Amino acid sequence: MSSEYRHIVRVLGTDLDGSKRVAYALTRIKGVGMSLAHAVVNALNLNPNLRAGELSDDLVSKIEDAIRDPVKYGLPSWLLNRRKDPESGRDLHLVGSDLDLRIRADIDSMKEIRSWRGVRHALGLKVRGQRTRTTGRKGKTVGVKKKKIVG
Repeated sequence: MSSEYRHIVRVLGTDLDGSKRVAYALTRIKGVGMSLAHAVVNALNLNPNLRAGELSDDLVSKIEDAIRDPVKYGLPSWLLNRRKDPESGRDLHLVGSDLDLRIRADIDSMKEIRSWRGVRHALGLKVRGQRTRTTGRKGKTVGVKKKKIVG
């Protein structure tokens, strides 16, 4: 382990709190949840009570590699956040801005092919079958303006 303690650790472009345990600190990365974080810690045989600030640089690089390609470290494909990618057909795990960009591209492609979900996204309505009669009214439509009475 590294001889010095770091209060902030940089992993995959995200600053992590060095005082937290590794698995809990990893959940601050967009695209990494509790299940994947614990699985990465177990796959790399790290002490679960190890603090993120105590990680050495080579352990940080191993963690980054394990998050980018979890299948290479023996983790099941159902832990990945993009299985059977429509473009490549491969199982991928995206993190950070890559995840944001891919989600935005997926929504744009749904709008372009005019699927039901794409139409709902384009109209700013709820997409997943929620009711819309009473909820979700704020900030969606422009109200009717009354004409000024001339007199």
